[in-house]
Amino acid sequence: MDSQFITLFLNAIVAGLLLGGFYAALSVGISISFGMLDIVNIAHPAFIILGSYATFLIFTYLGLDPILAVFIVVPVFFALGLVVYNVYYHSFEKHGSEPLRGLAFFFGLLFIIEVTIVLTAGVDYRTVATSYTDTTLKLGPVDLPLRLVVPFAISMLMVLGIRWFLSKTYFGRAVSAVAQDSMALQLMGVNPVKVKSYAFAISIVTAGVGGALLIIIQSVQPSMGRDYIGLVFAICVLGGLGSVYGTLVGAFILGIAETFTATFAGPSWAPAVSFGLLLLTLAFRPSGIFGR
Repeated sequence: MDSQFITLFLNAIVAGLLLGGFYAALSVGISISFGMLDIVNIAHPAFIILGSYATFLIFTYLGLDPILAVFIVVPVFFALGLVVYNVYYHSFEKHGSEPLRGLAFFFGLLFIIEVTIVLTAGVDYRTVATSYTDTTLKLGPVDLPLRLVVPFAISMLMVLGIRWFLSKTYFGRAVSAVAQDSMALQLMGVNPVKVKSYAFAISIVTAGVGGALLIIIQSVQPSMGRDYIGLVFAICVLGGLGSVYGTLVGAFILGIAETFTATFAGPSWAPAVSFGLLLLTLAFRPSGIFGR
């Protein structure tokens, strides 16, 4: 077999795994809000871009590395998530409004966030330059760009940490139960609204962290969030709604599929992969790999 093909093949697999790990960080919040809380937060990608711009401002004015900026992003986005959920709850969920109205709320929120970024930061691409963003390690024929390796490592820590938190703590089990039977949860003395508000805030935190990682990988601009709507929902549906491990597996599958498509068919075909996998999953296994 041609050595050049083998090199391309190995690099596509490694790049796909690194990209998939990052995609998991972008999608795990949707797995929580949509899969566990039944809240179709279509504005999630807009919060990702908001996280990128927040990280850019922290990097520019405070001189903090994007990884260190996460420690500022986390509490700010947690508070933001609490505010958004309370507005959503009192406007729609409390009155039993149909889900379509809630979807319209988040769709409008997506454009509000985008327009706010445009008015305050402009439409130019923003990026950060650190000591590792232009560094590539070599492992035999395989390239390991640190701009992908660092986000991959942080993503894995966050996703696996969330998985542990949701499966091993009392609050995590309450989150898993709240969408299934909130009345039973109330009978146990647990406030389901408070549980959902904190869980939704955690999902927004993951978007903020994902945004901090995104600006390490590439330049960002306000409307970029729309490009990730299909991707994050495709990953969650592919892996199985509400399954963090499913989200991780779905992200790896999509990451590898995209890099192979970009390597052997051309980069212009890569964006179609997420929508193609989403349609195939809905057609042949609607419950996803791990089910719900």
